[in-house]
Amino acid sequence: MISSCASKSINLVRGGMRAIATSAVQRSDHLFVHRDTPEDNPNIKFEFTPENKKRVEAIISIYPEGYKRAAMIPLLDLAQRQYGWLPISAMQKVAEILEVSHMRVYEVATFYTMFLRKPTGKYHIQVCTTTPCWLRGSDEIMECCKKTLGVEVGEMTKDGLFTISEVECLGACVNAPMVAINDDYYEDLTAKDMQQILADFKAGKPSPPGPRNGRYASEPAGEPSSLTEEPKGPGFGLQPALA
Repeated sequence: MISSCASKSINLVRGGMRAIATSAVQRSDHLFVHRDTPEDNPNIKFEFTPENKKRVEAIISIYPEGYKRAAMIPLLDLAQRQYGWLPISAMQKVAEILEVSHMRVYEVATFYTMFLRKPTGKYHIQVCTTTPCWLRGSDEIMECCKKTLGVEVGEMTKDGLFTISEVECLGACVNAPMVAINDDYYEDLTAKDMQQILADFKAGKPSPPGPRNGRYASEPAGEPSSLTEEPKGPGFGLQPALA
């Protein structure tokens, strides 16, 4: 009797349960796995320039003795700025300088998306498509970049000048839509603005960064809508009975 009731209860529960749907797992080894290519393999030696060697020494000197491995991210960034992107030979050079295993450096370089591990154009165009920028027209900005440069997201132009990337929030939501080109932000954009910026870079005269709608920074657009007159004196608005 008890087992019969239990079976009925289980069947009722099973019948009322929604089927669990799963989607296919999307796998990509781009961020995690290195595969030797003609332009990226350990046989291509990497050395810091004499000027950057001095910077390496200065960076390491910031950290206490015995903790120079903490300089890993600054040194990887320096290598990337020198080379234009971060080949495996540069990672191994950083490991050699810091006296750590290659794997310790690979772990860091593959974790942070700021490190570019494949050939990247001289001008790295990072188009933000997160919600605030999307609501303000980032789709049009992205299409303008792809159509003007003739490449898709993740691709580099044949002349080696431009690479387009789609990125998550870059922290300039109040100036949406925006793109980052190398270290500079271009904000409050329209497709026409983006066309002009790309034309300037193609002509070798980079456009000044910042907002494109007349704002200086992230202040409200247009005239102030509050605090537009001198403050009222003491007792303003006070009920007569309390005066």
